[in-house]
Amino acid sequence: MKALSILPFLPAVWAIPALEVQTVLNELGDLNSLTTGSVFSGITKGIGHAAKILHGGQQKAQKWIQDGTEFVKQNGLVYELVTHPQFSSYQLRVTDPELCDPAVKQHSGYLDISDGKHLFFWFFESRTNPESAPLTLWLNGGPGCSSITGLLFELGPCSIDNEGRNVTHNKHGWNTHSNMIFLDQPINVGYSYSDDGSTVNTSPVAAEDVYAFLELFLSRYPQYSKSPFHIAAESYGGTYAPNIASVIYKKNKELSFAPIPDVKPIHLTSVILANGLTDPYVQYGSIPDYACNGPYAVLDPDSPQCESLRSKVGTCQRLIQSCYNFNSRWTCVPAGAYCNSQLMGPLVQTGKNPYDVRKDCDRQKDGNLCYRQMSWIETWMNDNNNKKQLGVPSDRTFESCNMEVNQAFFGQGDGMHNSALLLTDLINDGVKLLVYAGNADMMCNYIGNEAWVEKLEHKFHEEFVKTKPVPWVTLDSGKVAGETRSAGGNGFTSGNVTFVNVFEAGHMVPYDQPEAALDLFTRWILDVPLSLNDVN
Repeated sequence: MKALSILPFLPAVWAIPALEVQTVLNELGDLNSLTTGSVFSGITKGIGHAAKILHGGQQKAQKWIQDGTEFVKQNGLVYELVTHPQFSSYQLRVTDPELCDPAVKQHSGYLDISDGKHLFFWFFESRTNPESAPLTLWLNGGPGCSSITGLLFELGPCSIDNEGRNVTHNKHGWNTHSNMIFLDQPINVGYSYSDDGSTVNTSPVAAEDVYAFLELFLSRYPQYSKSPFHIAAESYGGTYAPNIASVIYKKNKELSFAPIPDVKPIHLTSVILANGLTDPYVQYGSIPDYACNGPYAVLDPDSPQCESLRSKVGTCQRLIQSCYNFNSRWTCVPAGAYCNSQLMGPLVQTGKNPYDVRKDCDRQKDGNLCYRQMSWIETWMNDNNNKKQLGVPSDRTFESCNMEVNQAFFGQGDGMHNSALLLTDLINDGVKLLVYAGNADMMCNYIGNEAWVEKLEHKFHEEFVKTKPVPWVTLDSGKVAGETRSAGGNGFTSGNVTFVNVFEAGHMVPYDQPEAALDLFTRWILDVPLSLNDVN
Protein backbone atom coordinates (compact mmCIF):
# COMPACT_ATOMS: atom_id res chain seq x y z
CA MET A 1 0.00 0.00 0.00
CA LYS A 2 1.23 3.45 -0.89
CA ALA A 3 1.23 6.64 1.12
CA LEU A 4 -1.97 8.22 2.35
CA SER A 5 -3.29 11.48 0.95
CA ILE A 6 -3.98 13.08 4.30
CA LEU A 7 -0.57 13.45 5.86
CA PRO A 8 0.84 16.83 6.78
CA PHE A 9 4.21 15.03 6.65
CA LEU A 10 4.66 11.50 5.43
CA PRO A 11 6.44 8.94 7.61
CA ALA A 12 9.55 9.43 5.51
CA VAL A 13 9.79 12.92 6.91
CA TRP A 14 9.60 11.58 10.45
CA ALA A 15 12.40 9.19 9.64
CA ILE A 16 14.81 11.83 10.93
CA PRO A 17 17.46 10.76 13.41
CA ALA A 18 17.20 12.39 16.83
CA LEU A 19 19.33 15.36 15.92
CA GLU A 20 20.18 18.37 17.95
CA VAL A 21 19.81 21.73 16.26
CA GLN A 22 23.43 22.12 15.20
CA THR A 23 23.45 18.63 13.80
CA VAL A 24 20.36 19.44 11.77
CA LEU A 25 22.08 22.51 10.37
CA ASN A 26 25.14 20.47 9.49
CA GLU A 27 23.00 17.95 7.66
CA LEU A 28 21.28 20.49 5.41
CA GLY A 29 23.72 19.82 2.63
CA ASP A 30 22.33 16.29 2.35
CA LEU A 31 18.57 16.28 2.87
CA ASN A 32 18.38 12.59 2.07
CA SER A 33 19.98 11.93 5.44
CA LEU A 34 16.85 13.35 7.05
CA THR A 35 14.76 10.45 5.78
CA THR A 36 16.86 7.40 6.56
CA GLY A 37 18.17 5.42 9.47
CA SER A 38 15.11 4.94 11.65
CA VAL A 39 12.15 2.69 12.18
CA PHE A 40 10.45 4.34 9.20
CA SER A 41 13.21 3.72 6.67
CA GLY A 42 11.60 0.45 5.63
CA ILE A 43 8.29 2.21 5.14
CA THR A 44 10.03 4.86 3.04
CA LYS A 45 11.51 2.25 0.74
CA GLY A 46 8.16 0.57 0.36
CA ILE A 47 6.25 3.70 -0.60
CA GLY A 48 7.94 4.28 -3.96
CA HIS A 49 7.16 7.19 -6.24
CA ALA A 50 3.74 8.32 -7.38
CA ALA A 51 2.80 9.56 -10.84
CA LYS A 52 5.78 7.99 -12.60
CA ILE A 53 7.37 10.38 -15.06
CA LEU A 54 7.26 8.96 -18.55
CA HIS A 55 9.65 10.40 -21.12
CA GLY A 56 8.60 10.39 -24.74
CA GLY A 57 5.95 8.12 -26.20
CA GLN A 58 3.48 11.01 -26.52
CA GLN A 59 1.47 10.94 -29.74
CA LYS A 60 1.39 14.13 -31.73
CA ALA A 61 -1.84 15.99 -30.96
CA GLN A 62 -4.43 16.35 -33.70
CA LYS A 63 -6.69 19.41 -33.47
CA TRP A 64 -9.92 20.35 -35.23
CA ILE A 65 -12.98 22.58 -34.80
CA GLN A 66 -16.52 21.24 -34.92
CA ASP A 67 -19.61 23.41 -34.46
CA GLY A 68 -17.48 26.16 -33.01
CA THR A 69 -15.81 23.93 -30.41
CA GLU A 70 -12.14 22.99 -30.61
CA PHE A 71 -11.11 19.38 -30.01
CA VAL A 72 -7.82 17.61 -29.68
CA LYS A 73 -6.90 13.93 -29.99
CA GLN A 74 -3.89 12.87 -27.98
CA ASN A 75 -2.70 9.42 -26.91
CA GLY A 76 -5.81 7.91 -28.45
CA LEU A 77 -8.14 10.09 -26.33
CA VAL A 78 -10.38 12.91 -27.55
CA TYR A 79 -10.80 16.05 -25.46
CA GLU A 80 -12.50 19.38 -25.81
CA LEU A 81 -9.75 21.99 -25.88
CA VAL A 82 -10.24 25.16 -23.82
CA THR A 83 -7.95 28.18 -24.18
CA HIS A 84 -8.06 31.72 -22.79
CA PRO A 85 -6.62 34.84 -24.46
CA GLN A 86 -5.30 36.17 -21.15
CA PHE A 87 -3.71 32.87 -20.06
CA SER A 88 -1.67 31.94 -23.09
CA SER A 89 0.58 29.58 -21.13
CA TYR A 90 -2.35 27.38 -20.12
CA GLN A 91 -5.04 25.25 -21.74
CA LEU A 92 -7.66 22.75 -20.55
CA ARG A 93 -8.28 19.32 -22.05
CA VAL A 94 -11.75 18.19 -20.97
CA THR A 95 -13.81 15.03 -21.22
CA ASP A 96 -17.14 14.10 -19.65
CA PRO A 97 -17.03 10.83 -17.66
CA GLU A 98 -20.02 8.94 -16.27
CA LEU A 99 -18.32 7.28 -13.33
CA CYS A 100 -18.92 7.38 -9.58
CA ASP A 101 -22.21 9.33 -9.77
CA PRO A 102 -23.68 8.94 -13.30
CA ALA A 103 -26.80 10.89 -12.30
CA VAL A 104 -24.90 14.21 -12.24
CA LYS A 105 -22.95 16.07 -14.89
CA GLN A 106 -19.19 15.55 -14.70
CA HIS A 107 -16.04 16.95 -16.31
CA SER A 108 -12.47 15.73 -15.96
CA GLY A 109 -9.13 16.08 -17.68
CA TYR A 110 -6.02 18.21 -17.52
CA LEU A 111 -4.78 21.74 -17.15
CA ASP A 112 -1.77 21.88 -19.50
CA ILE A 113 0.94 24.42 -18.69
CA SER A 114 3.46 25.56 -21.29
CA ASP A 115 6.44 24.45 -19.22
CA GLY A 116 5.33 20.82 -19.51
CA LYS A 117 3.17 20.49 -16.39
CA HIS A 118 -0.25 18.86 -16.39
CA LEU A 119 -2.75 19.04 -13.49
CA PHE A 120 -5.59 16.48 -13.32
CA PHE A 121 -9.07 17.48 -12.17
CA TRP A 122 -12.48 15.84 -11.72
CA PHE A 123 -15.67 17.91 -11.38
CA PHE A 124 -19.13 16.84 -10.16
CA GLU A 125 -22.22 18.96 -10.45
CA SER A 126 -24.41 19.39 -7.38
CA ARG A 127 -27.23 16.90 -6.87
CA THR A 128 -29.44 19.82 -5.85
CA ASN A 129 -30.04 22.95 -7.95
CA PRO A 130 -26.61 22.94 -9.64
CA GLU A 131 -27.35 26.17 -11.47
CA SER A 132 -27.51 28.09 -8.17
CA ALA A 133 -25.37 25.89 -5.90
CA PRO A 134 -22.00 27.11 -4.58
CA LEU A 135 -18.74 25.89 -6.13
CA THR A 136 -16.19 24.19 -3.86
CA LEU A 137 -12.59 23.21 -4.59
CA TRP A 138 -11.40 20.26 -2.46
CA LEU A 139 -7.71 19.60 -1.84
CA ASN A 140 -5.95 16.86 0.09
CA GLY A 141 -2.54 17.37 1.60
CA GLY A 142 0.66 15.43 1.90
CA PRO A 143 2.36 17.42 0.56
CA GLY A 144 2.35 15.40 -2.64
CA CYS A 145 -0.91 13.49 -2.21
CA SER A 146 -3.94 13.08 -4.43
CA SER A 147 -7.27 14.78 -3.78
CA ILE A 148 -8.93 11.79 -5.46
CA THR A 149 -8.29 9.95 -2.20
CA GLY A 150 -10.56 12.45 -0.46
CA LEU A 151 -13.12 11.91 -3.22
CA LEU A 152 -13.26 8.12 -2.97
CA PHE A 153 -12.57 7.69 0.75
CA GLU A 154 -14.22 10.65 2.43
CA LEU A 155 -16.68 13.05 0.85
CA GLY A 156 -17.11 12.36 -2.85
CA PRO A 157 -20.31 11.19 -4.56
CA CYS A 158 -19.13 7.58 -4.34
CA SER A 159 -17.01 5.47 -1.97
CA ILE A 160 -14.43 2.83 -2.78
CA ASP A 161 -15.60 -0.69 -1.99
CA ASN A 162 -14.89 -4.40 -2.40
CA GLU A 163 -11.08 -4.11 -2.41
CA GLY A 164 -11.21 -1.62 -5.27
CA ARG A 165 -13.38 -3.68 -7.61
CA ASN A 166 -16.19 -1.13 -7.53
CA VAL A 167 -17.58 1.99 -5.88
CA THR A 168 -20.85 2.54 -4.04
CA HIS A 169 -23.16 5.56 -3.82
CA ASN A 170 -22.32 7.94 -0.99
CA LYS A 171 -25.51 9.58 0.24
CA HIS A 172 -23.40 11.95 2.33
CA GLY A 173 -21.35 13.20 -0.62
CA TRP A 174 -20.58 16.90 -0.43
CA ASN A 175 -21.98 17.46 -3.91
CA THR A 176 -25.42 17.11 -2.30
CA HIS A 177 -25.62 20.91 -2.18
CA SER A 178 -22.41 22.08 -3.87
CA ASN A 179 -20.71 21.75 -7.23
CA MET A 180 -17.37 20.10 -6.43
CA ILE A 181 -13.91 20.22 -8.04
CA PHE A 182 -11.26 17.71 -6.96
CA LEU A 183 -7.82 18.87 -8.14
CA ASP A 184 -4.55 16.94 -8.05
CA GLN A 185 -1.95 19.58 -7.25
CA PRO A 186 0.91 20.38 -7.12
CA ILE A 187 2.40 18.76 -10.19
CA ASN A 188 3.29 15.03 -10.12
CA VAL A 189 0.50 14.22 -7.65
CA GLY A 190 -2.00 11.47 -8.47
CA TYR A 191 -2.63 11.64 -12.22
CA SER A 192 -0.92 15.04 -12.55
CA TYR A 193 2.47 14.87 -14.24
CA SER A 194 5.30 16.76 -15.89
CA ASP A 195 6.89 15.96 -19.22
CA ASP A 196 10.48 16.37 -18.07
CA GLY A 197 10.35 15.35 -14.40
CA SER A 198 10.30 18.93 -13.10
CA THR A 199 8.37 19.65 -9.93
CA VAL A 200 7.00 22.42 -7.70
CA ASN A 201 8.31 22.70 -4.15
CA THR A 202 6.52 25.60 -2.46
CA SER A 203 2.86 26.38 -1.78
CA PRO A 204 3.02 29.98 -3.14
CA VAL A 205 4.25 28.74 -6.54
CA ALA A 206 1.67 25.95 -6.63
CA ALA A 207 -1.09 28.47 -5.89
CA GLU A 208 -0.44 30.39 -9.12
CA ASP A 209 -1.23 27.31 -11.22
CA VAL A 210 -4.42 26.68 -9.26
CA TYR A 211 -5.57 30.24 -9.96
CA ALA A 212 -4.99 29.78 -13.71
CA PHE A 213 -6.93 26.51 -13.61
CA LEU A 214 -9.91 28.18 -11.95
CA GLU A 215 -9.98 31.02 -14.48
CA LEU A 216 -9.96 28.63 -17.44
CA PHE A 217 -12.53 26.34 -15.85
CA LEU A 218 -14.91 29.22 -15.12
CA SER A 219 -14.44 30.71 -18.58
CA ARG A 220 -15.51 27.38 -20.09
CA TYR A 221 -18.34 26.85 -17.60
CA PRO A 222 -19.59 30.39 -16.91
CA GLN A 223 -22.75 29.05 -15.25
CA TYR A 224 -20.62 28.51 -12.12
CA SER A 225 -18.68 31.78 -12.34
CA LYS A 226 -21.20 33.84 -10.37
CA SER A 227 -21.60 31.27 -7.59
CA PRO A 228 -20.04 31.65 -4.13
CA PHE A 229 -16.65 29.93 -4.25
CA HIS A 230 -15.21 27.97 -1.31
CA ILE A 231 -11.75 26.42 -0.89
CA ALA A 232 -11.84 23.33 1.34
CA ALA A 233 -8.58 21.60 2.17
CA GLU A 234 -7.44 18.88 4.57
CA SER A 235 -4.19 18.30 6.46
CA TYR A 236 -1.30 19.93 4.55
CA GLY A 237 -4.11 21.69 2.75
CA GLY A 238 -4.04 23.94 5.81
CA THR A 239 -0.91 25.36 4.17
CA TYR A 240 -2.05 25.08 0.55
CA ALA A 241 -5.46 26.73 0.94
CA PRO A 242 -4.38 30.04 2.56
CA ASN A 243 -1.82 30.49 -0.21
CA ILE A 244 -4.36 29.79 -2.94
CA ALA A 245 -6.96 32.01 -1.29
CA SER A 246 -4.39 34.80 -0.97
CA VAL A 247 -3.57 34.63 -4.69
CA ILE A 248 -7.27 34.73 -5.63
CA TYR A 249 -7.87 37.64 -3.26
CA LYS A 250 -4.95 39.66 -4.66
CA LYS A 251 -5.93 38.93 -8.27
CA ASN A 252 -9.49 40.01 -7.52
CA LYS A 253 -8.18 43.28 -6.07
CA GLU A 254 -6.05 43.89 -9.16
CA LEU A 255 -9.06 43.29 -11.41
CA SER A 256 -11.15 45.76 -9.40
CA PHE A 257 -8.59 48.49 -10.08
CA ALA A 258 -7.63 47.46 -13.62
CA PRO A 259 -10.18 45.19 -15.31
CA ILE A 260 -8.86 42.74 -17.90
CA PRO A 261 -11.06 41.61 -20.80
CA ASP A 262 -12.46 38.08 -20.39
CA VAL A 263 -11.01 37.72 -16.86
CA LYS A 264 -13.65 37.64 -14.17
CA PRO A 265 -13.17 37.89 -10.41
CA ILE A 266 -13.62 34.63 -8.54
CA HIS A 267 -16.29 35.02 -5.89
CA LEU A 268 -14.15 33.81 -3.00
CA THR A 269 -16.57 33.35 -0.11
CA SER A 270 -14.78 31.17 2.43
CA VAL A 271 -11.78 29.06 3.32
CA ILE A 272 -12.46 25.73 5.02
CA LEU A 273 -9.51 24.05 6.77
CA ALA A 274 -9.97 20.46 7.89
CA ASN A 275 -7.53 19.11 10.49
CA GLY A 276 -4.96 21.35 8.85
CA LEU A 277 -1.36 22.39 9.44
CA THR A 278 -1.51 26.19 9.33
CA ASP A 279 0.39 27.81 12.24
CA PRO A 280 3.15 25.32 13.18
CA TYR A 281 4.42 27.35 16.16
CA VAL A 282 1.12 27.00 17.97
CA GLN A 283 0.22 23.56 16.69
CA TYR A 284 3.49 21.79 17.48
CA GLY A 285 3.40 23.40 20.90
CA SER A 286 0.06 21.65 21.54
CA ILE A 287 1.35 18.12 20.90
CA PRO A 288 2.21 17.23 24.54
CA ASP A 289 -1.15 18.62 25.72
CA TYR A 290 -3.02 16.41 23.28
CA ALA A 291 -0.88 13.27 23.67
CA CYS A 292 -0.76 13.41 27.47
CA ASN A 293 -3.96 15.18 28.51
CA GLY A 294 -6.30 15.00 25.53
CA PRO A 295 -9.59 13.07 25.32
CA TYR A 296 -7.75 10.04 23.90
CA ALA A 297 -4.38 10.42 25.61
CA VAL A 298 -1.78 7.98 24.29
CA LEU A 299 0.70 8.59 27.12
CA ASP A 300 0.46 8.76 30.91
CA PRO A 301 0.56 12.49 31.78
CA ASP A 302 3.00 11.78 34.63
CA SER A 303 5.27 9.53 32.57
CA PRO A 304 8.86 10.27 31.56
CA GLN A 305 7.67 10.22 27.94
CA CYS A 306 5.35 13.16 28.56
CA GLU A 307 8.05 15.00 30.46
CA SER A 308 10.40 14.45 27.52
CA LEU A 309 7.84 15.72 25.01
CA ARG A 310 7.22 18.86 27.02
CA SER A 311 10.95 19.51 27.30
CA LYS A 312 11.28 19.56 23.49
CA VAL A 313 8.59 22.18 22.84
CA GLY A 314 10.81 25.18 23.65
CA THR A 315 13.51 24.25 21.13
CA CYS A 316 10.92 23.34 18.51
CA GLN A 317 9.15 26.68 18.86
CA ARG A 318 12.40 28.66 18.84
CA LEU A 319 13.32 27.01 15.55
CA ILE A 320 9.88 27.67 14.09
CA GLN A 321 10.07 31.31 15.22
CA SER A 322 13.37 31.63 13.34
CA CYS A 323 11.60 30.28 10.27
CA TYR A 324 8.85 32.88 10.74
CA ASN A 325 11.41 35.66 11.21
CA PHE A 326 13.81 34.88 8.36
CA ASN A 327 11.61 33.02 5.86
CA SER A 328 14.51 30.90 4.65
CA ARG A 329 14.97 27.18 4.02
CA TRP A 330 18.08 27.41 6.20
CA THR A 331 15.87 28.21 9.18
CA CYS A 332 12.68 26.39 8.15
CA VAL A 333 14.15 22.98 7.31
CA PRO A 334 15.84 22.58 10.73
CA ALA A 335 12.52 23.47 12.36
CA GLY A 336 10.71 20.74 10.45
CA ALA A 337 13.46 18.23 11.10
CA TYR A 338 13.64 18.79 14.83
CA CYS A 339 9.92 19.18 15.55
CA ASN A 340 8.88 16.15 13.56
CA SER A 341 11.56 13.86 14.92
CA GLN A 342 11.37 14.98 18.55
CA LEU A 343 7.63 15.58 18.97
CA MET A 344 5.79 13.56 16.34
CA GLY A 345 8.23 10.68 15.97
CA PRO A 346 7.76 9.23 19.49
CA LEU A 347 3.96 9.34 19.10
CA VAL A 348 3.93 7.49 15.81
CA GLN A 349 6.00 4.76 17.43
CA THR A 350 3.32 4.08 20.05
CA GLY A 351 1.58 1.73 17.62
CA LYS A 352 -1.57 3.84 17.58
CA ASN A 353 -3.12 5.05 14.36
CA PRO A 354 -1.87 8.66 14.36
CA TYR A 355 -4.93 9.75 12.39
CA ASP A 356 -7.34 8.12 14.81
CA VAL A 357 -5.78 7.27 18.15
CA ARG A 358 -8.83 5.29 19.21
CA LYS A 359 -7.43 2.52 17.02
CA ASP A 360 -4.29 0.46 16.93
CA CYS A 361 -2.48 0.24 13.61
CA ASP A 362 -1.65 -3.25 12.34
CA ARG A 363 0.49 -2.41 9.32
CA GLN A 364 0.60 -6.04 8.22
CA LYS A 365 -3.17 -6.02 7.87
CA ASP A 366 -4.09 -2.37 7.40
CA GLY A 367 -1.11 -1.21 5.35
CA ASN A 368 1.75 1.09 6.22
CA LEU A 369 -0.56 4.00 6.92
CA CYS A 370 -3.32 2.17 8.76
CA TYR A 371 -6.08 2.33 6.12
CA ARG A 372 -6.29 -0.62 3.75
CA GLN A 373 -8.79 1.26 1.57
CA MET A 374 -5.95 3.36 0.19
CA SER A 375 -4.71 0.43 -1.88
CA TRP A 376 -8.28 -0.20 -3.03
CA ILE A 377 -8.40 3.32 -4.47
CA GLU A 378 -5.25 2.69 -6.48
CA THR A 379 -6.75 -0.53 -7.85
CA TRP A 380 -9.88 1.27 -9.05
CA MET A 381 -8.12 4.33 -10.42
CA ASN A 382 -5.69 2.17 -12.41
CA ASP A 383 -8.45 0.27 -14.19
CA ASN A 384 -7.98 1.06 -17.89
CA ASN A 385 -11.70 1.55 -18.51
CA ASN A 386 -11.85 4.13 -15.72
CA LYS A 387 -8.74 5.87 -17.04
CA LYS A 388 -10.27 6.14 -20.50
CA GLN A 389 -13.45 7.75 -19.18
CA LEU A 390 -11.46 10.21 -17.09
CA GLY A 391 -9.28 11.23 -20.03
CA VAL A 392 -6.14 9.72 -18.51
CA PRO A 393 -3.58 8.10 -20.85
CA SER A 394 -3.34 4.34 -20.31
CA ASP A 395 0.38 4.56 -19.49
CA ARG A 396 -0.15 6.83 -16.49
CA THR A 397 -0.11 5.14 -13.08
CA PHE A 398 -2.12 6.48 -10.17
CA GLU A 399 -0.56 6.34 -6.71
CA SER A 400 -1.85 8.07 -3.62
CA CYS A 401 1.27 10.06 -2.79
CA ASN A 402 4.50 11.11 -4.49
CA MET A 403 7.48 10.98 -2.17
CA GLU A 404 9.59 13.15 -4.47
CA VAL A 405 7.08 15.97 -4.13
CA ASN A 406 6.94 15.42 -0.39
CA GLN A 407 10.73 15.65 -0.13
CA ALA A 408 10.84 18.72 -2.36
CA PHE A 409 8.41 20.62 -0.11
CA PHE A 410 10.17 19.42 3.02
CA GLY A 411 13.52 20.47 1.54
CA GLN A 412 12.24 24.04 1.28
CA GLY A 413 10.78 24.08 4.78
CA ASP A 414 7.43 24.96 3.19
CA GLY A 415 5.27 23.50 5.96
CA MET A 416 6.98 25.51 8.71
CA HIS A 417 5.70 28.89 7.51
CA ASN A 418 2.83 30.64 9.25
CA SER A 419 0.15 30.38 6.56
CA ALA A 420 -2.45 31.70 8.99
CA LEU A 421 -1.12 35.23 8.49
CA LEU A 422 -2.31 35.12 4.88
CA LEU A 423 -5.90 34.96 6.12
CA THR A 424 -6.08 38.22 8.09
CA ASP A 425 -6.70 40.59 5.16
CA LEU A 426 -9.21 38.18 3.65
CA ILE A 427 -11.22 37.91 6.86
CA ASN A 428 -11.18 41.66 7.32
CA ASP A 429 -12.57 42.03 3.81
CA GLY A 430 -15.44 39.58 4.31
CA VAL A 431 -14.01 36.19 3.35
CA LYS A 432 -15.19 33.69 5.96
CA LEU A 433 -13.02 31.11 7.74
CA LEU A 434 -14.12 27.70 9.02
CA VAL A 435 -11.62 25.48 10.82
CA TYR A 436 -12.75 22.06 12.00
CA ALA A 437 -10.88 19.14 13.55
CA GLY A 438 -11.75 15.65 14.72
CA ASN A 439 -10.92 15.16 18.39
CA ALA A 440 -9.30 11.72 17.85
CA ASP A 441 -6.68 13.03 15.39
CA MET A 442 -3.13 13.16 16.74
CA MET A 443 -1.53 14.49 13.54
CA CYS A 444 -3.13 17.96 13.50
CA ASN A 445 -4.96 17.89 16.79
CA TYR A 446 -7.99 19.99 17.62
CA ILE A 447 -6.30 21.67 20.61
CA GLY A 448 -3.66 23.25 18.38
CA ASN A 449 -6.15 24.13 15.68
CA GLU A 450 -8.44 25.92 18.11
CA ALA A 451 -5.47 27.70 19.66
CA TRP A 452 -4.18 29.20 16.41
CA VAL A 453 -7.67 30.32 15.41
CA GLU A 454 -8.02 32.08 18.76
CA LYS A 455 -4.61 33.71 18.34
CA LEU A 456 -5.15 34.98 14.77
CA GLU A 457 -5.55 38.76 14.53
CA HIS A 458 -8.50 40.19 12.55
CA LYS A 459 -11.47 42.45 13.19
CA PHE A 460 -13.45 39.61 14.80
CA HIS A 461 -10.58 38.54 17.06
CA GLU A 462 -11.81 40.10 20.29
CA GLU A 463 -15.30 38.70 19.76
CA PHE A 464 -13.94 35.21 19.05
CA VAL A 465 -11.73 35.21 22.15
CA LYS A 466 -14.79 35.93 24.29
CA THR A 467 -16.84 33.08 22.83
CA LYS A 468 -17.37 29.83 24.69
CA PRO A 469 -17.92 26.44 23.03
CA VAL A 470 -21.58 25.58 22.48
CA PRO A 471 -23.06 22.26 21.31
CA TRP A 472 -23.35 21.58 17.60
CA VAL A 473 -26.39 19.40 16.94
CA THR A 474 -26.94 17.87 13.50
CA LEU A 475 -30.24 18.75 11.87
CA ASP A 476 -31.15 15.29 10.57
CA SER A 477 -30.34 13.02 13.51
CA GLY A 478 -30.39 15.53 16.35
CA LYS A 479 -27.03 14.16 17.52
CA VAL A 480 -24.58 16.30 19.47
CA ALA A 481 -21.73 16.02 16.98
CA GLY A 482 -19.30 18.45 18.56
CA GLU A 483 -18.74 21.96 19.87
CA THR A 484 -18.48 25.21 17.97
CA ARG A 485 -17.23 28.74 18.55
CA SER A 486 -18.13 31.51 16.15
CA ALA A 487 -17.61 35.25 15.72
CA GLY A 488 -19.38 37.56 13.29
CA GLY A 489 -22.90 37.31 11.91
CA ASN A 490 -24.64 38.10 15.23
CA GLY A 491 -25.72 34.48 15.53
CA PHE A 492 -27.90 34.62 12.41
CA THR A 493 -25.28 33.17 10.04
CA SER A 494 -22.65 30.45 10.16
CA GLY A 495 -20.21 33.16 11.30
CA ASN A 496 -17.21 34.95 9.85
CA VAL A 497 -14.66 33.00 11.90
CA THR A 498 -15.79 29.62 13.19
CA PHE A 499 -14.04 26.70 14.86
CA VAL A 500 -15.63 23.27 15.28
CA ASN A 501 -14.38 20.41 17.47
CA VAL A 502 -15.87 17.26 15.94
CA PHE A 503 -16.51 14.47 18.43
CA GLU A 504 -15.59 10.85 17.75
CA ALA A 505 -13.72 11.65 14.55
CA GLY A 506 -10.12 11.40 13.49
CA HIS A 507 -8.10 13.19 10.85
CA MET A 508 -10.64 12.37 8.15
CA VAL A 509 -13.88 13.70 9.62
CA PRO A 510 -16.09 12.87 6.60
CA TYR A 511 -14.93 9.24 6.79
CA ASP A 512 -15.52 8.84 10.53
CA GLN A 513 -18.64 11.03 10.79
CA PRO A 514 -20.19 11.28 7.30
CA GLU A 515 -23.62 12.56 8.34
CA ALA A 516 -22.17 15.15 10.71
CA ALA A 517 -19.57 16.28 8.18
CA LEU A 518 -22.23 16.87 5.52
CA ASP A 519 -24.36 18.75 8.07
CA LEU A 520 -21.39 20.97 8.94
CA PHE A 521 -20.43 21.63 5.32
CA THR A 522 -23.98 22.28 4.15
CA ARG A 523 -24.84 24.68 6.95
CA TRP A 524 -21.57 26.51 6.38
CA ILE A 525 -22.00 27.04 2.62
CA LEU A 526 -25.69 27.94 3.05
CA ASP A 527 -24.71 30.37 5.86
CA VAL A 528 -26.91 28.75 8.49
CA PRO A 529 -25.85 28.87 12.20
CA LEU A 530 -24.15 25.70 13.39
CA SER A 531 -25.83 25.88 16.77
CA LEU A 532 -29.18 27.14 17.96
CA ASN A 533 -27.28 28.63 20.90
CA ASP A 534 -25.71 31.10 18.47
CA VAL A 535 -29.06 32.86 18.06
CA ASN A 536 -29.53 33.43 21.80
